[in-house]
Amino acid sequence: MNLHDANNLIDGAWLPAAGGAAGQSVNPADGAILGRFAASDAQDAEAAIGAARRAFERAGWSQNPRLRQLVMLRWADRLESKAEELARLLTLENGKTIAQSRGEMAGAISEIRYYAGLTRYIPGHVFEVEPGAFSTLIKEPAGVAGIIVPWNAPVVLLIRALTPALAAGCTAVVKPAPQTALISIAVMRELHGVEGLPPGVVNLVTEQGHEVASRLVASPDVDVISFTGSNAVGQRIMAAAAPTMKKLSLELGGKSSCLVFEDADVDQVAPALAAAATIISGQQCTAARRVLVHESKYEAMKTALRDALAGLRVGNGLAVGVQMGPLIDEAARKQVESRIEEAVACADEVVLPGGRPAGDLANGSYLLPTLLAHEDTNAFFIQEEIFGPLLVLERFSDEVGAVKRANHSEFGLSASVWTHDGARFMRVARALRNGTVWLNDHNKLFAEAETGGYRRSGLGRLHGYDALIDFMEIKHIYQSVGVLTA
Repeated sequence: MNLHDANNLIDGAWLPAAGGAAGQSVNPADGAILGRFAASDAQDAEAAIGAARRAFERAGWSQNPRLRQLVMLRWADRLESKAEELARLLTLENGKTIAQSRGEMAGAISEIRYYAGLTRYIPGHVFEVEPGAFSTLIKEPAGVAGIIVPWNAPVVLLIRALTPALAAGCTAVVKPAPQTALISIAVMRELHGVEGLPPGVVNLVTEQGHEVASRLVASPDVDVISFTGSNAVGQRIMAAAAPTMKKLSLELGGKSSCLVFEDADVDQVAPALAAAATIISGQQCTAARRVLVHESKYEAMKTALRDALAGLRVGNGLAVGVQMGPLIDEAARKQVESRIEEAVACADEVVLPGGRPAGDLANGSYLLPTLLAHEDTNAFFIQEEIFGPLLVLERFSDEVGAVKRANHSEFGLSASVWTHDGARFMRVARALRNGTVWLNDHNKLFAEAETGGYRRSGLGRLHGYDALIDFMEIKHIYQSVGVLTA
């Protein structure tokens, strides 16, 4: 992919950054340069925002649900025809295994089709408030949506925000992460190529820093910000968006607990938890972070989980049989490695030390999984989201104790419960302060089912019908028509 391919999309045209600067995309598996992208600034952001605003004010998009549905269905078909090519690019740029990239492409295509289906059914309602007086409630698109996309699942996280925005009738400016700019551009090129998409409805602006994102958040011409990322950045977005009172959809951090009860089969659960902890090399907000185990199975789980993590094959995501790839870049590896080293120094027990691999993987941004055992839930590595392959083992004696430990967290994104007792699962799931709770599984996410978090894990919901709410306004129209009298 060359510089021309990686330009910004503004008002229906692919344009270089106004200042002519470009950034480089690097393969985290070996440091090879994959291509270049436009290194944009506030001037490019303003051009994209202006294009989106003009497109929104033309009723041909916002008030034409059949067109919106058709555009999305055609986009899904185009992506499906290139799914393998795009999955390989995703692995090259992000580092995740090719199986995970294929799964991400399939999930993203499914999501487009789901919201295409919803586009033609966004009903309001009418009721008579008093004789001859009617209140009509209709749902309208909020306006221009600024969509800030992270690098860990750049395709599905782009699409799970953009498609409900488009379904609702919004126009959009997408700001992808610089680490995965090329795959984001490739996906958007397929949307841009759809016949019938009006210019300016969807725009994309890439950057190396934060100037474009900051302008999206502060601009009075942007009505909604959808952001997935860290809690710290989410807080800054809330503060910067306050003067314009724009709508916010924020999916922030997580610290998922997995509660393993005494009737669970340790030999089956341990490999599942190892996979849940190391998905995208531990760089997923719903990844397993804490494993809370009933005291009767604690020692067995410690051994089984250590062996499962140690047995994972780490390497280039395109290689056959690899189960975990590199972290996104060297800066991320250094940061995660530093926090893990601090955790290792103060943990009750280091069950599996992790660290950097040697040999053929030395030139990539790799870290091996680390497993710690610890009692005090106040420990920073139990409370803090460390975005990498770190897992902490904890012990509990009963349901109340397990829930109390799991709920001792600033986050509330997701959790899983491992038991064959259905009544127990429902009791525990209702008591956990999390937006998603899985039974005997982890990291199962679907277009049809809303996801989001309690507490510091964010605002609003994505996926499902309720995701439309973040991109809509409800308008009350009153009309008094009187009544017929004899």
